[in-house]
Amino acid sequence: MTRSRSHPRSHPRPAGTVPRLLALPAALGIALLVLPLVALFVRADWATVPAAITSPEARQALGLSLRTGLAATAVCLVLGVPLALVIARARPRVAAVVRALVTVPLVLPPMVGGVALLYLLGRTGLVGRYLDLAFGVRIPFTTTAVVLAQAFVALPFLVIAVEGALRTAGTRYETVAATLGASRGLTFRRITLPLVLPGLVAGTVLCFARALGEFGATALFAGNAPGVTRTMPLAIYTAFNGAGVSQDSAVALSLLLVVVAVVILVLVRGWRPDRERGSGSGGTAGGTAGGTAGVAA
Repeated sequence: MTRSRSHPRSHPRPAGTVPRLLALPAALGIALLVLPLVALFVRADWATVPAAITSPEARQALGLSLRTGLAATAVCLVLGVPLALVIARARPRVAAVVRALVTVPLVLPPMVGGVALLYLLGRTGLVGRYLDLAFGVRIPFTTTAVVLAQAFVALPFLVIAVEGALRTAGTRYETVAATLGASRGLTFRRITLPLVLPGLVAGTVLCFARALGEFGATALFAGNAPGVTRTMPLAIYTAFNGAGVSQDSAVALSLLLVVVAVVILVLVRGWRPDRERGSGSGGTAGGTAGGTAGVAA
């Protein structure tokens, strides 16, 4: 009698596992993102960091960056949400053209954006000459120029995030609200905005983070005047080039900017819309359905 050879029971591979061949590139990608920051922490002279990040110049640059970043984000919200809605609801050909125009700043070097803004709003620019002649308004090399430069490079991040959320949400609830007699404005406030709130928050954070780190367009269009246009990136550049301070100050200011960015991301990640509306997409749909019922009432 021949005894059949027993084989170990094979266990099925769990669904969603990553192939081993992709593990090395993934690890290299993480290293590419993390190791430069590790090198920054290693290079820092921790004995001089407290004095550098609390110096008047650092506090002035950080305060200016936060103020202009918030102002640029507000501009992007006012302009970007309607623009995203137009793209999401337009015909495919029109949406493709407008989307391409919106994403141009993403592929342009920021320096090019600064030159373009200068030739648009400078004293002899396309629009700037008329602002100067008619109202005596000169925008370049002012704090307003910093806000405009930051908004120019940050607006696409908000528009893309909100447009994606709008397309994912669809128009089903908006159609129901329209059949119940709701106006477009009321439908937008009570139905559309609650549906896209997570995407709107994510886009706003990306927009603010991009504005906070903007350098190239700001340097060319706004300049590098302390207290007026010298934001944190420009202060880091100035310190690194040894304008009266050591490179240790540049490293300390870089660490301060990294910490600020991380704190912002952690605070936003701690806020989850589904905690207020229930769990998962069901909570969002339930809240929106309630909004539709409120519109009907």
